Amino acid sequence: MTTNHPILVYSSLLTKRLRYIAQHILSDMLALEVQFTSNRDVFIAHDGAKINYSSCQFADELFFYPATLLFEKGIKTQQIKVTWYRGMPIFYRHQNNSDLPFDIFAASFFLLSRYEEYLPHTRDAHDRYPAEESLAHRDNFLHLPVIDHWVIWLSDVLLRRYPNLPISRKRYKFIATYDIDIAYAYRHKGILRNLGGSLQSLRHPNAKAQLSERIRVLAGIDPDPYDTYQWQFDLQQQYQFRANYFFLVGEYGIFDKNISANGLAYQRLIQSIADFYEVGIHPSYRAASSPNILADEMRCLADITKKEVKKSRQHYIKLNLPQTYQTLLDLGIDKDYTMGYPSQAGFRAGTASSFWFYDLSLETPTELRIFPFAVMDVTLQHYLNLSPEEATRTIEQLIAQIKAVKGVFCPIWHNHTLCNLHEWRGWREVYEQMIVSAI
Repeated sequence: MTTNHPILVYSSLLTKRLRYIAQHILSDMLALEVQFTSNRDVFIAHDGAKINYSSCQFADELFFYPATLLFEKGIKTQQIKVTWYRGMPIFYRHQNNSDLPFDIFAASFFLLSRYEEYLPHTRDAHDRYPAEESLAHRDNFLHLPVIDHWVIWLSDVLLRRYPNLPISRKRYKFIATYDIDIAYAYRHKGILRNLGGSLQSLRHPNAKAQLSERIRVLAGIDPDPYDTYQWQFDLQQQYQFRANYFFLVGEYGIFDKNISANGLAYQRLIQSIADFYEVGIHPSYRAASSPNILADEMRCLADITKKEVKKSRQHYIKLNLPQTYQTLLDLGIDKDYTMGYPSQAGFRAGTASSFWFYDLSLETPTELRIFPFAVMDVTLQHYLNLSPEEATRTIEQLIAQIKAVKGVFCPIWHNHTLCNLHEWRGWREVYEQMIVSAI
């Protein structure tokens, strides 16, 4: 929400990059109306709040000396050195007279645009950009929403100069999300899949127990262990929060093991949840590299829910920039929840706030809103090998970071990891403690 008290930003060259990041920081995050000028005389004559983003200071106006990033064209290797200031990492630091000792706009743009993901790097086994390749992981600040902290510094600078500036910082928000990769462990899978699953379980150390579990579920004696939906609904009722659900409806494959979306059981489950909650597409592993397959899956979900599909989160966090987001935009998705790492907790884009995707390949801002996630259940248990107690401490540290900057806490959880059995025993308590801490 903007005001009728604009802040004027001057630069001798007003690029799309500069307009985008200035709008994000000043308008989206501080709720200020922003105007731009490249006219020196207009800027000097302006008697309201103003920022000079150039290499030449005119008088005693707020002055931020720029790096070259926002004035460049194309994607170039960046020489970045991270240093620490006020307990936070910064880069694009300079020795020039400036109201901050680094270029907050260039540094924020580098992280928010995911500039480094366009540069040469080594992909992981699932053709993903690895957390370990990132500047934030290498320089040990992945756990910090640095952009949000930098913006707080900027707001302090602005208010010292313009005490009546109507800055309004956003409020902390919690968005619960679930990915439904495997709706049921045993039920509704048919004879062949259950037979194959039984044979596979014979190789498991607890083969006898797992086979007995499968038989008891299929015989109707015990509930399906992955059918944790009522527990989720009860928890949401108890703590008064709502959730977003992302459904995998793709065809069965090596990495896509859900039950068939053509079956009545899965359709009824999706319909029953879509009646009360926000629902989005969870593109299959195959759909990540095929817009046509994704379009078919979106049509399938829309037919089941009788609602337009506008939200997405990639299965296996298969985010390939800019192609993934270009495809989502082409297909009418306007909100995505994939921005995070599968192997590490933290802030992939350096922020705990939502933002518009900037397409570096086309050099333009877009209408796709990105909601980053800071933590995922599988990351904690599978990649980081944390115990439930260690996972709880990690989650609480992230929540504290996000609340401190009034960001958005958007964790990923799965119905099957709430089964409280086998390797997931004790993780229901982790999830419930996370909810208590988050709300």
